[in-house]
Amino acid sequence: MKTELTDIQRQALGRLDIEKLNAMQLTALEQCRRSDSMVLLSPTGTGKTLAFLLPLLERLDPSCNKVQAVIVLPSRELARQVSEVWRAMATPFQMTALYGGRPLEQEVASLGGASTSVIVGTPGRLLDHLNRGSFAVDKCSLLVIDEFDKCLEMGFQDEMSKLIDKLPAAKSRFLLSATDADEIPQFAGAAEVDKLDFRKGSGQPAVRTSFYTITTTPDKRLEKLFSLLCSFGGEPAIVFCNFRETVDEVYKYLTKASLHCVAYNGAMEQKQRELALYRFTSGCSNILVSTDLAARGLDIKDVKHVVHYQRALSADIFTHRNGRTARWEADGSVYMIAFENKELPDFVPSDLEEYTLPKRNTLPPSPEWTVLYVGKGKRDKLSRGDLAGFFIKKGGLKPDEVGTILVFQDYSYVAVKLNRMRGVLKKVEGEKIKGVKTIIMPARGR
Repeated sequence: MKTELTDIQRQALGRLDIEKLNAMQLTALEQCRRSDSMVLLSPTGTGKTLAFLLPLLERLDPSCNKVQAVIVLPSRELARQVSEVWRAMATPFQMTALYGGRPLEQEVASLGGASTSVIVGTPGRLLDHLNRGSFAVDKCSLLVIDEFDKCLEMGFQDEMSKLIDKLPAAKSRFLLSATDADEIPQFAGAAEVDKLDFRKGSGQPAVRTSFYTITTTPDKRLEKLFSLLCSFGGEPAIVFCNFRETVDEVYKYLTKASLHCVAYNGAMEQKQRELALYRFTSGCSNILVSTDLAARGLDIKDVKHVVHYQRALSADIFTHRNGRTARWEADGSVYMIAFENKELPDFVPSDLEEYTLPKRNTLPPSPEWTVLYVGKGKRDKLSRGDLAGFFIKKGGLKPDEVGTILVFQDYSYVAVKLNRMRGVLKKVEGEKIKGVKTIIMPARGR
């Protein structure tokens, strides 16, 4: 039986340039039409975000001017990412993102200024708003918990329980993750939960992923990592470490060795994290050195390589790290840096092929893009189209010389071709964007 989509769903997919849904997404849509509560387990990179956003569209009533659904995610980056997908879908329904790193009052004002149908946010920030009554909850009938296994971990349990108690009308529950958890039914507050499992064996490698090992000694590990990254020829790679201090150590070593990389961890300020992630996703840097903060949910396109600089501490973490590559129909490679005479954990595939490093290291080509900071954002009614038009018209750039544009509340980032940056800055100096003067300069920060 063919799954029929509504007009709004078809239009939303068209705006995302998606021609058809995969089997998991279609099954999830059918299940949500039959049941109030669902648990969806599917490998990372298979499109779980659409698997809950499309069914959600069918649950929203256009005549209702109150919040009808709440989406909970464990990190700010995931909340912002989901809101960006929703914005790109251009549905008739307003979504508001609530997360830390910015004043609570600013979010309260945004809730009061528009008719919000869907709220997406992190557990702590959502609970802050619920405690102060920032939005009405009497019409909120659906609760979505993405990466629910992470929300079950220590530090989220108490917040999540209180949050669910604050949403008494949310009888429908959608829970999604790449890994399972035994306490799902109790946590979800549902007596019966229909589970869809598309993992094909938890922790097993995807058929599009190649696995390798690089054997070394502790004192040579950084050198081997450098050689490995050079062998990628500039293809995007994520290097995973277990600790923030290790991220800083690796970042400094690679930067000193003239590789273009960015550091990403939870100790960084939110603005620093946003810039680091933007540099990587926009092609301004080809290496992301990160803790497991980047292992979950972030939909970063075209990551060809995942490197375990330090071994994952659990099978779940191993699965989520590996899921950053080989997303959707793409191929990818995973590399384990292992010490001599040390056994790998049981959750690592056995008999890994030893990766042959080049005898001589050749630095990969420098990225073609760089980041410009613009001191105005959504608060000033700026859109991506406004910024693209400005840099093409006033900066003299061709359309293909303007890359990814990201607009925040009070500022924006624009990727431009590196070889055009100086000329662009001269041309736009003193120029106004939508009648307002602003700061335009190279983005600062690693």
